[in-house]
Amino acid sequence: MAVIDNTRSAYVSNGGASALVNIFAVFSTWNDERQTRKALNQLSRRELEDIGLCSSDIESVVAGTYRG
Repeated sequence: MAVIDNTRSAYVSNGGASALVNIFAVFSTWNDERQTRKALNQLSRRELEDIGLCSSDIESVVAGTYRG
């Protein structure tokens, strides 16, 4: 005979919800940076120059510190 135990609580405190929101925010930021880096790395030198960048500027653009 099989027994299923469903007496464990699914309670998540506010700290747990906050931690989940923080994890999602970190993942979302990482993914945005990854997509931006990928898109900029696919541009040619000439295309980067057209938008006022060079290849060495890509990491500062991704990090949000570019002050061109």
